[in-house]
Amino acid sequence: MRILSASSVVVREEAQMKRFLIAYTYRLDADSRAAWHRQVADFIEQLDKDPALGGRIRYRCMKAGEGDAYFHLAEVADEQALAVLRERPYFKRYTEETKRVGGGAVDVTPLETISETSAR
Repeated sequence: MRILSASSVVVREEAQMKRFLIAYTYRLDADSRAAWHRQVADFIEQLDKDPALGGRIRYRCMKAGEGDAYFHLAEVADEQALAVLRERPYFKRYTEETKRVGGGAVDVTPLETISETSAR
């Protein structure tokens, strides 16, 4: 990683880091939302416990205030970690469930970091 400083902003060049923004609107009844949150937490726990992926994937799920918009940020260390993840049965189940709660409409956008602060 090379760090270039310009005033108080730090520019980082990370050769292989892949980032994705997953966005959808929750389409199921409000009573099932807590169950969905548990499924998200279970998925993240599986990522953390996976010996082949340990420390190579960062994942967080966020919700827009009181609304139904959800945003997940996935950061994958390299193409190999992404390939391993895509083969995991728990990832396939989670992907299908995300589509279901999003009413079939889930947007996955690859992201490119232009600049960021030094705090992570």
